[in-house]
Amino acid sequence: MLQRLRRTRVWTRVLTGTVVVALAGTGVWWFALRDKATAATAAPTSTTTSVAASLTTMEKTVTATGTLTPTVQEDVSFAVSGTVTSVAVTAGQTVTAGQTLATVDTLQLNADLLSAKATLATAAASLADKEDADDGTDASEAQIAAAAAQVDVAQAQVDEATEAMAGATLVAPAAGLLTTVDLAVGDVVSGSSSSSSAGAGAAAGGTTTTSTATSTAQFVIVGTDSWSVDVTVDDSDVALIAVGDQAELTVDGATGTVFGTVAEIGLISTSTAGVAAYPVTIEVTGQADGVYDGVSADVSIVYERRVDVLTVPSAAVRTVDGASVVTQAGTDGAEVSTTVTVGETDGTVTEITSGLAEGDEVLVTVVTQQTQQSGTTTDGTTDRGDFPTDGMTPPAGFDPSQMGGGQTNG
Repeated sequence: MLQRLRRTRVWTRVLTGTVVVALAGTGVWWFALRDKATAATAAPTSTTTSVAASLTTMEKTVTATGTLTPTVQEDVSFAVSGTVTSVAVTAGQTVTAGQTLATVDTLQLNADLLSAKATLATAAASLADKEDADDGTDASEAQIAAAAAQVDVAQAQVDEATEAMAGATLVAPAAGLLTTVDLAVGDVVSGSSSSSSAGAGAAAGGTTTTSTATSTAQFVIVGTDSWSVDVTVDDSDVALIAVGDQAELTVDGATGTVFGTVAEIGLISTSTAGVAAYPVTIEVTGQADGVYDGVSADVSIVYERRVDVLTVPSAAVRTVDGASVVTQAGTDGAEVSTTVTVGETDGTVTEITSGLAEGDEVLVTVVTQQTQQSGTTTDGTTDRGDFPTDGMTPPAGFDPSQMGGGQTNG
């Protein structure tokens, strides 16, 4: 069991009851109070249990809050022009790398490809004729070179048309979750969008970019296997952490604790209300189940961890004449006080550096204050908190006019 180390000061607030007699301007109200033997506040009760000193892992952490984001985001759009003939996916769907997303009509693309192939054939035939007619003169050699260049140009056009034909089918460049599908059958795409290829690479017939900014792409795919959290850490704490430190994340919707490591600590601070803070990026490690883009994450960065620390419940330790002591049961059953030396505490458990050994039993006493409050009983009557049922009735012969401090209406 990991105990989070925080310095906690526990304050006990003691409340005492006060009985108030109020004098109204029109008369005096008399309250009959119950007998002292039936006070409204019941006597406190205590429970004592025996707990063994045990070895625990204690940690010191820096805490922060951030938002979970995928480290891979692919913005995918058609790089060719045409009319959309099919959309094979919907937003919220998980896709695999290479899966078809959408298609556009190929009539014009096919025509362009056939035309390019015809041009290539013509250029190749012209080159062959020039080579057959080569008479060794400079003019003949120049004609052959020009014809060969035309073949190269025609071949490039065929390659481009072939690529465009393949681009009529847009596929996912990487596996992930489709967060955006901004395309419908019948839409006309211009193929004018341009972006740099990143992440897993460009989709067939499409353009992709990796970005966390707002996207205008026709499809947006976020990776579900790689996540990060960006947080800010105050300047008083940032010196405590380092790249590679382990982090524990509590993420909304996750099936358990999510783990990560400090991947980056920024050097440029921001200031809020006069307090400088530095950006810190946490990369999630391992498989994180049940997490989604944009959910909140509470991050605890562990900058110091000590294992096999001997601890007892903090409630078992008290201070007597400046010394820390615990109570143990003697061989005869009587309680005995044992002086111990304490180390650090997280408020729940306290480190014992001397005076006890693993397995030694200490007594923990918990005091509970029980208060009787008025309410409705199971039979529908009003519980007055042990006040007499006639507590609001003045005694026989009571005359308010004989009481001082009140003013009667004339």
